[in-house]
Amino acid sequence: MLSTVILIIVVLLLVGALPAWPYSSGWGYAPSGVLTIVLIVLVVLLATGRI
Repeated sequence: MLSTVILIIVVLLLVGALPAWPYSSGWGYAPSGVLTIVLIVLVVLLATGRI
């Protein structure tokens, strides 16, 4: 159950990190940087067996 919720959150973050909208052109690397940090944390949690 928890892995399904985490998978949905990661997919939403991937969609949100795409600079597809005109107002998001000034965001820079912030969305992809946050997504990278979240993915690193998830990989570490998966490696340690906590998820």
